[in-house]
Amino acid sequence: MLSAMTAASTPSLPLNILSIQSWVSYGHVGNAAATLPLQRLGFEVWGVNTVQFSNHTGYGAWTGMVFPPELVSEILDGIEARGVLPTCNGVLSGYMGSEGTVEEVVRAVRRVREANPAALYCCDPVMGDVGRGVFVRPELPDLIAAQAIPAADIVTPNQFELELLTGHKVATLTQALEAAKVLRGRLRAGGPRIVVVTSMVRSDAPEGSIETLAVTGEGAWLCRTPLIPLDPPRNGTGDAIAALFYGQYLKTGRVAQALSLSMSALYALLDITHQLGTREIQLVAAQNEYAQPSHVFPAERVE
Repeated sequence: MLSAMTAASTPSLPLNILSIQSWVSYGHVGNAAATLPLQRLGFEVWGVNTVQFSNHTGYGAWTGMVFPPELVSEILDGIEARGVLPTCNGVLSGYMGSEGTVEEVVRAVRRVREANPAALYCCDPVMGDVGRGVFVRPELPDLIAAQAIPAADIVTPNQFELELLTGHKVATLTQALEAAKVLRGRLRAGGPRIVVVTSMVRSDAPEGSIETLAVTGEGAWLCRTPLIPLDPPRNGTGDAIAALFYGQYLKTGRVAQALSLSMSALYALLDITHQLGTREIQLVAAQNEYAQPSHVFPAERVE
């Protein structure tokens, strides 16, 4: 009996995610928005920072620097020297910042897959948003489309980025499904090819709601939550939902479940942020919601 109890309580090693994104010292965007949710979901996060700023650029002023692209490769060299790349279960990328960084991220994905062919790459194609337009260097959207998207297994564009990547107008559910399928066809052959469209506000949706759409080869699911009136919109929400969905999908292997749980956790995060009236998303205050959201919004099959 004792041996059986001991065996049942034996801890298991967590999955490992290499996360290549920006970093801010104050507030939560990039890796500073993705790391804690992934850790609360039970992942080890190997963070590689593409920039280090005092705060996100939405304030209009900041200090810090953009790191040289070669840093990504140099950090991977050090990780590889530890002999642990075969234990890396996936790569998550966000804001890249420069042409060279896009190339280095794709090269990092290739190196991880050489060590662990089962590793999945989730690309959050951070390029712009409704109201702000394109906020990265002008050459980056085309580079991300040409280099990062074809290497990805999962992509998490917002509605604006989906339109930018496909050239398709997205104002209705039908249009969103069509554009997501176009983008899905550009993802890595042999992978799950999952497109997750975030921050979706369409003309044929219930008023006062916001949605996330997930499209796969097996179907499409939509998760709707109330639209919380945050003005200005809070930076870092896209980084958080990409991490939450990716983490839940790696844990469950089920797109609908990952969509429902990640959107429910994001809603709780934004609701707490709204209640506290802060400019920054309240990532720490909401941490108990990530693994087990207190209110779960269902993912509805729409195709």
